[in-house]
Amino acid sequence: MEVKASMAGSVWKVLVNTGDSVQEGDDVIILESMKMEIPIAAESSGVVKEVKVNEGDFVNEDDVLVVLE
Repeated sequence: MEVKASMAGSVWKVLVNTGDSVQEGDDVIILESMKMEIPIAAESSGVVKEVKVNEGDFVNEDDVLVVLE
């Protein structure tokens, strides 16, 4: 399962690492857009297979941020 950006913005904080278990609804990334912090949550439970972004990266809407298995 892929966790995607809901809007364009900068990656302010990465809250998970490869191998972490997450539950549906857990925040995995915090984006910053227009001086607001927008939490991005996992839509299903799983284990983090890959974090595709780093803090400070700019992302567009629908970019893949985290891959869960």
